[in-house]
Amino acid sequence: MIFNYIMGALAVVSSPDKQLKVQVSVVDEKAYYSVSYRDKVMLEDSPLGFQSNEGDFTTGVRWVGSSESVVDENYAQDKIKRSQVHYAANRLVCSWENALHKKFDIVFQVSNNDIAFRYELPAWGPRMACVVEKEATGFKFPAGTTNFLSPMMKPMTGFARTAPSYESLYGADVPMDTAGFKSGGFVFPGLFRVGGSGWVLLSETGVSSLYCASHLGDCRNDRTYTVDYPDPAQNNGFGGSGAAIALPGVTPWRTITVGETLKPIVETTIPWDVVEPLYEASKVYKYGRATWSWIVWQDQSMNYDDQVKYIDLASTMGYEYILMDALWDKNIGKQRMAELVKYARTKNVGVFLWYNSNGPENDAPQGPRNKMYTAIERKKEMKWLRSIGVDGLKVDFFGGDKQETMRLYEEIMSDANDYGLMVDVHGATLPRGWERMYPNYVGSEAVVASEMLIFSGGVREKEAYNATMHPFIRNTVGCMEFGGVLLNKYLVRSNEGRNKRLTTDAFQLATAILYQNPVQMFGITPNNLTDVPGFEIDFMKQVPTVWDETVFVDGYPGRYSVIARRHGDRWYVAGVSAMKDPLRLRLSLPMLAGKKMKFYGDDVKGETFVKELAVKASGATEVDIQPNGGFVLVQ
Repeated sequence: MIFNYIMGALAVVSSPDKQLKVQVSVVDEKAYYSVSYRDKVMLEDSPLGFQSNEGDFTTGVRWVGSSESVVDENYAQDKIKRSQVHYAANRLVCSWENALHKKFDIVFQVSNNDIAFRYELPAWGPRMACVVEKEATGFKFPAGTTNFLSPMMKPMTGFARTAPSYESLYGADVPMDTAGFKSGGFVFPGLFRVGGSGWVLLSETGVSSLYCASHLGDCRNDRTYTVDYPDPAQNNGFGGSGAAIALPGVTPWRTITVGETLKPIVETTIPWDVVEPLYEASKVYKYGRATWSWIVWQDQSMNYDDQVKYIDLASTMGYEYILMDALWDKNIGKQRMAELVKYARTKNVGVFLWYNSNGPENDAPQGPRNKMYTAIERKKEMKWLRSIGVDGLKVDFFGGDKQETMRLYEEIMSDANDYGLMVDVHGATLPRGWERMYPNYVGSEAVVASEMLIFSGGVREKEAYNATMHPFIRNTVGCMEFGGVLLNKYLVRSNEGRNKRLTTDAFQLATAILYQNPVQMFGITPNNLTDVPGFEIDFMKQVPTVWDETVFVDGYPGRYSVIARRHGDRWYVAGVSAMKDPLRLRLSLPMLAGKKMKFYGDDVKGETFVKELAVKASGATEVDIQPNGGFVLVQ
């Protein structure tokens, strides 16, 4: 039996392989759930419920009953870590009634290693709308659990009051009871090491204009993290912090990925399994690679002549796009931009243009400003963009998780689709299922990305550490447009004197594989064509940005990471290390058994080389990674 009833529980639902189990119970008229994996407790009794302007659904609740069904779906998705997905889950709908006799459901879908759950609200008599103000939803971890979390940034802080933008560093193996650490909560996703039992990844998905995004609150004294709604101070204090929904209505899905090892964490597809496309693509969108002058050459490069240089670089590399960043409106202008786009077309290079998202919500001065915030101006601008042949937009500086901001994201993407434009967002929240929900969405920053390598010596010192985090946390639940692969020795236009890069070239090549995003804005510069080894440029000419399969190979967040990805029939295996000493790894690569591979690695001096490496017939091989170094195996 998939569903059963046991002493002390109202219902239990298990995964198809019977290893993952959710138990639902009620104590003192409050609803709870718990999670076990292979009979080990991963979450203790954790609270459920919400409060709204139509009543309290956290206490005084009464069990009404339940129903069961099975979910079995196959879908294709070309923007995530695998292109063909089979989602099989057991579904349990738990029906409740609050003290005012208003009914609501809590729906659990449990697949192998993954749980998704949400609240579903009916219409209550004449009431056809409500405001969900807060939730009791929580995650109570066993004693001894450590976390890998990124603090929520304070609203209206940072550059030009654009925070929060999900650009805080992750801690590693932090005890839950760290004294005196009160951050104002933590962003999704959050990773947890549950003693010797395994790993838990928490996130949410399915957030559209119909709800706000949420985050984890600070850990309570009982080892519980709750789901918290946006700080009212976000968006300059404008807009509610809860969610106004039409009835019947639903909340976003909260997701829990569980495993004894990190393999299910890295390979999960749950953010996309439980959502659907919200509209049809207006055209077939083409993904690929782009050059980007601003990341190294900065604001001074936003001129016609330098953009020609980067168009030519993209053409030489065989890249599909160039991204022209902030200030193009002032320094180039619309008339000459139309000429640039035309020139790029003669080189078979498409164009992304940067825009400021802002209306009244931040002080960012970079332009174009006030073109994306309102429907009237946005459609005027997008009509012009289509007329000159632009392919996509990079929209920056959102800063907030309120429903108002979720609506802005959706409106920009929906309108852009009407004009055949792709959308990449920076200064932004975590994508929550958007790769599948929005057909023309092609990536988010939502991470301490490459620009901070230019601006902060501290971030350069932590580059390898951060890279070992992303495949297990941020990038496993959504596209991550990092803007990486920086081959300058010094991260300035002159390539000398300051901002010295502290990682090896092989490390940088590895991040092209480790970091997954369907449109990759790479940080290579025109001088790299002659001042780095030719085999590195050849690698960057052929590296793909979309994948058919992703496999966890080895690693531990904050120490090292090794990931394998397949594009067509070609495998790439990439690894990086943040360890202080050289690291020798014995890897199991059954998909490459008996094959000869190209191996890109570093010597003890940090110099990058390429050689042939034969994988044993058993699939076993050994690799060495230098400190702040990396490697790539290419079939």
